[in-house]
Amino acid sequence: MKKTGKRILAAALALVSAFAPASAAYAEEGDQNEFEAALQASYDVEPETNDILGWPKGPQIYGNSAIVMDMDSGAVLYEKQADERHYPASITKILTALIAMENSDPEDEVYFSEDSTSFLEYGDASIGMTPGEILSRKDAMYGMLLASANEVSYAIAESVGKLMGGDYNTFIQEMNDRAEELGCTGSNWVNANGLHDELHYTTARDMALISAAAYQFEEFRTVTQTLEYTIGETNLMNETRTFQQNHKMLWPGNDYYYENCTGGKTGYTDQSRTTLVTMAESDGLRLVAVILQDDGDVYVDTRAMFDYAYGNFSKVYLKDQDVPEEISSYTAESPYVVLPSGTEFSSLQKEITIGSEEERTGTVTYYFEGQNVGSTEVVLTEEYIQAVKEAEQAEENEADGQEGSLGNSLLRVLICVGAAALLLLIVVLISVRYRYIKRKRIRRAARRRQQNTARVQGRQTPGNGSGVYQGMRPGTERRRASAQDDPRRRDRNGRYR
Repeated sequence: MKKTGKRILAAALALVSAFAPASAAYAEEGDQNEFEAALQASYDVEPETNDILGWPKGPQIYGNSAIVMDMDSGAVLYEKQADERHYPASITKILTALIAMENSDPEDEVYFSEDSTSFLEYGDASIGMTPGEILSRKDAMYGMLLASANEVSYAIAESVGKLMGGDYNTFIQEMNDRAEELGCTGSNWVNANGLHDELHYTTARDMALISAAAYQFEEFRTVTQTLEYTIGETNLMNETRTFQQNHKMLWPGNDYYYENCTGGKTGYTDQSRTTLVTMAESDGLRLVAVILQDDGDVYVDTRAMFDYAYGNFSKVYLKDQDVPEEISSYTAESPYVVLPSGTEFSSLQKEITIGSEEERTGTVTYYFEGQNVGSTEVVLTEEYIQAVKEAEQAEENEADGQEGSLGNSLLRVLICVGAAALLLLIVVLISVRYRYIKRKRIRRAARRRQQNTARVQGRQTPGNGSGVYQGMRPGTERRRASAQDDPRRRDRNGRYR
């Protein structure tokens, strides 16, 4: 019996084993089908710039969100769902680098505390720093931007935060504040390295603005286009550390090599998927391309966007155009806008933002069918500033007048309501008083009727034989009645006669 049971169990296990690979294959095939369907759906989303009348048609890409922006003028040449929020992964380190460069020097020390290394998990990018080690901020920048080392990012934030008069959290707050200053509207930063957090997110447009600001630093440009770097011995480590550039478009001989590429940063987590920031220079245009959540080939998508931008757009210098009457002069040496080839400058619209009325400074932004094609700093004319002041004063006066009129109207309404309430109260009081007097009169009349009835009933009438008079004391009437009814008479002494 036992042998029979064992045989049945063995047969069952063999059957399960025979079908298990097939079941797994079906599950994997189902997941793959879902993945490919989602990938195709992302590819099918048209870039918003393709809807602009007269704008060159851009490529479709597998990335969920993307943008190409001129880093000097801010002109946006290509965008696809650029304001959707995504997890950035390690491209976060571009903002970390920006804050570090703005608040420290390359020679400053970066100290590795226990906190800067203890959070690391298996598989996290790292260069093996240990608590107590010290790097220069220059070496740390290479470790962060080339090797994407997460403990280096933390140590930079913690050390620079202390230089700022605070700590790691001070640095994180500055990341958020600086992003807001740059015009970012869809980002929130909770760490310096980009490891996944539900509250850590950004948009393609915000990353383009951040990357453009970082690219203005020569240090950043130097670091991000370096292919290999070696950190020397440290206070605790007698060996050197060498690491390479991860961005494939920078490596000559690589299938993805792009001759115009001048820097960038890669990123990946299971939640963010592939993210990529790439800088390129050609034909006088310094462009940044950002792609978020790309499950296709992010390098092919990036090249397609760059080829589109460089093949369809060119600079139009403002010095060659009529200066708008509101503008006294341009602040930049050679300001420009970026337009589709063949577009006339006269077809653009403009928007002026005043920075300082006293200094007459401001910014002018030009638009083509609502699309930003470039902005630059300007000095505004006195006439324009005066006109703006008068318009603002007129608006204030109108607002004050409306407010005063509203106040007067409200006061009149309150007076009318108060008067009506007072009149109603008077009417109610009169009505109550009238009913009170009326009830009082009715009660008085009722009492009188009762009294009159009582008097009439209390009198003795001839022949009634009662011998009772109203108001007599009990017994008196009986005595009187008895004396009257008795035929005998008494003398003075009370005796019968």
